[in-house]
Amino acid sequence: MSRIGKQPVVLPAGVSASLADGVATLKGPKGELSLKIPGTVALAQEGSALNVVRKGDDKQSRADHGTIRALLQNMVAGVKDGYSRDLEIQGVGFRASIAGKQLTMSVGYSHPVEYTVPDGITVAVTDGVQLKVSGIDKQLVGQVSARIRAFRPPEPYKGKGVRYKDERVRRKAGKTVA
Repeated sequence: MSRIGKQPVVLPAGVSASLADGVATLKGPKGELSLKIPGTVALAQEGSALNVVRKGDDKQSRADHGTIRALLQNMVAGVKDGYSRDLEIQGVGFRASIAGKQLTMSVGYSHPVEYTVPDGITVAVTDGVQLKVSGIDKQLVGQVSARIRAFRPPEPYKGKGVRYKDERVRRKAGKTVA
């Protein structure tokens, strides 16, 4: 039995769940998220808690048991509080600006890098070098953050590039004269 899967997902005040046609929908103060439940597990609502129950004991059922429970817990946290990821740009002349849903970054290329922010995600730019990616879907926030970082990952010699706020870049020594 999965240690994570057997724990109930507690729904805090202000968050409601509905189950219909194999789809779980969670509504909260920040928004609404839905998840398709695979046929290998079942979802049971008991009061203000959701329980994930395996239908069989095959490998796929065991794998889905803990995964679905963790995804539901992330959805509850997302519709209640939301998720955010902080990034920073380091480098002389490196900067970013946002206009509507269009993020424009100048990160050392001969042209500005433009990225259209997907629906459900907000990007805030402060001081031209601090970015805050936020939304209710944990997976989408992480994916957008990784995509923005991938335009110019931090390099190990000078540390220039786009990095996560809490990221530590291992620096290398440059060339030495013999």
